[in-house]
Amino acid sequence: MQNKVYNYSAGPAVLPQEVLAKIQTELFNYEGMGMSVMEISHRSKPCIALFDETEALLRKLMGISEQYSVLFMQGGARLQFAAVPLNLFGQNRKADYIHTGSWTKYAIAEANKAGQAVIVASGEEDGFCKIPDLSEMKVSDDADYIYLCTNNTIEGTAIRPTQIPVTPLPLVADMSSNILSEEYDVEQFGLIFAGAQKNMGIAGVTVVVIRNDLLERSPKNIADMLNYKLMHSKQSMLNTPPVFAVYVLNKVLKWVEENGGVAQMAVRNKEKAALLYDFIDNSSLYQNNIEDSDRSLMNVIFNLPDAEEDTRFAKEAEKNGLMFLKGHRDVGGIRASIYNAAPIEQVQALIEFMKKYEAGR
Repeated sequence: MQNKVYNYSAGPAVLPQEVLAKIQTELFNYEGMGMSVMEISHRSKPCIALFDETEALLRKLMGISEQYSVLFMQGGARLQFAAVPLNLFGQNRKADYIHTGSWTKYAIAEANKAGQAVIVASGEEDGFCKIPDLSEMKVSDDADYIYLCTNNTIEGTAIRPTQIPVTPLPLVADMSSNILSEEYDVEQFGLIFAGAQKNMGIAGVTVVVIRNDLLERSPKNIADMLNYKLMHSKQSMLNTPPVFAVYVLNKVLKWVEENGGVAQMAVRNKEKAALLYDFIDNSSLYQNNIEDSDRSLMNVIFNLPDAEEDTRFAKEAEKNGLMFLKGHRDVGGIRASIYNAAPIEQVQALIEFMKKYEAGR
């Protein structure tokens, strides 16, 4: 086994080596200013230029039109579970939710604090091993929006671009763990949000892409830091923003662009995932119970015969430089997160270890 260490964590996740190297060279002297980007004023021209460039890069990569605004917020995607209903609820204070796992469970709980979350489709009866049939979904006549999560890091499932439901309601998507991994049509959504620490950089900044008409829904009686309309009016600088996190996001977006954009990321991701799933499916030791069409490209979940052996496998893998393969504490098992920045060599290294482990039992 090679000595190289590979990071399979679901987040904070692997970063491109080129990005880390670039950060290292600029850490003490950003844009010739003689100081770190972590030290510059967020009111300075270089910082404002950084935010503007980062927004422009994201718009280009995702195809975000001028009908949408881009916000750089704080609090992680988890805070958006509360921000979405607080901003988008109308008089009905009601929204429809597609329930596909742990993260939608938490989002539903937050929405129920502010109004009513109606579950219109759920994978719970199937143990969240597949995405519910969204073609049969009946939305509420009086709902303010419909909510889904495009990738479930814990359960290992995903709602792929071709599975996005067509609805007259504003569609809200938590894309935290698969944004930029495949080409989604932004025009299908009213609002998209994503924490950066999985596929876009480091923790500290959360990207919100919101259709401009929905900004008008933000009421004045919610916390300023959660208010989309107010954050937009202040160019995401209501308070001191997470400048370093946006700087890293900027570098990652440039890396995606230089490597063929989102279309090429999708090609690479499908190749990596297919390689790993194919090995698992043809193994007598490892098992994945997810419906083939609903398998995540980002988070590959699998199990060994029992929990004790799952633990032993993860520990042995760590000794061989394969880090953070232990599954989420709520479901156990093994989880290999292979985000955009994970090279195919990382998948190949895992498969080689899996072969040796199986042969040595």
